[in-house]
Amino acid sequence: MNIDHLEFASNHQPIKAQSSLAGFPALVLNADYRPLSYYPLSVWSWQDAVKAVYMDRVEVVAEYDQAVQSPSFEMRLPSVISLKEYVQQDRAPAFTRFNLFLRDGFKCAYCHATDDLTFDHVVPRSKGGKTTWENIVTACSPCNLRKGGRSLREVGMTPRKPPRRPTMHELQAMGRKFPPHHLHESWVDWLYWDVVLEA
Repeated sequence: MNIDHLEFASNHQPIKAQSSLAGFPALVLNADYRPLSYYPLSVWSWQDAVKAVYMDRVEVVAEYDQAVQSPSFEMRLPSVISLKEYVQQDRAPAFTRFNLFLRDGFKCAYCHATDDLTFDHVVPRSKGGKTTWENIVTACSPCNLRKGGRSLREVGMTPRKPPRRPTMHELQAMGRKFPPHHLHESWVDWLYWDVVLEA
């Protein structure tokens, strides 16, 4: 199937899909119907979702009203898809700036500021500190400058929590605290943001 030749079939006025359908991503669920990732939210472009449906790698759980068509077929765009094969989620999280910020809740470990974030070596590199989960914290630029290359004791600063390597489960749990600003209504049933469920 060549997606380049699909057209947007809505209101009986086909338009080229690439320019018209950018706003129709598909939420991707694992085979257990939980999102592959909460933050960043696991979404695929409409092109990737349509390819996966065509190749029988996913089940369509929900659809948009909009459709794409080719000379031989027409299909509504998937808004929620579920993988047919379960993807294991217990791998160790990558040590990235994004995951570090997520672990620390997008707050400075010293003053809790949420703006102008960077990272800080708790034990400075000049004193043998390594760039590892256990020695890096999120820091705002003012706190990072204040601490500089000095030890915590020298500067009188303490991170609110000792830095440590998070599990993938912990990062996913943190991600649920930061829902995207826009969620399509068909996604809401599959996302468990911090909602208390009644017994």
